[in-house]
Amino acid sequence: MVKYIKFFIIGIFFGIVAAKSEFLSWYRIYEMFRFKSFHMYGVIGTAVLLGIVMVWVFKRYNIRDTQRQTIIHMPKQTTYYRYVFGGIIFGLGWAMTGACPGPLYILIGSGFYTLIITLISALVGTFVYGLIKHKLPH
Repeated sequence: MVKYIKFFIIGIFFGIVAAKSEFLSWYRIYEMFRFKSFHMYGVIGTAVLLGIVMVWVFKRYNIRDTQRQTIIHMPKQTTYYRYVFGGIIFGLGWAMTGACPGPLYILIGSGFYTLIITLISALVGTFVYGLIKHKLPH
């Protein structure tokens, strides 16, 4: 249990940064979907660029995971329809609830208790996906 304390601390740090940068704000998300503000696109764009740089660093320097195993990079997919379909579902849910699934815990911890319904819905959706994933094209 002690070895996971670093992840707990990183999570707390992420929550503070997320709350202070306002990318959890329903109003910021609303502005993004209405193309009224660059704020969220800047946050998302920064995350994408950081992800690209980190994948390059992992490949270039053969970075290993926490269990000292080599990180395997999957080949690029040739079919993108499932990503488009999944992105549409994700985006619609995000637009309807005003909350991305990742920061739901931070929002609930900040006092937005109505998002417990969104969290329960996300968990039920994940459970249902687990039940039917063998029937879906992957």
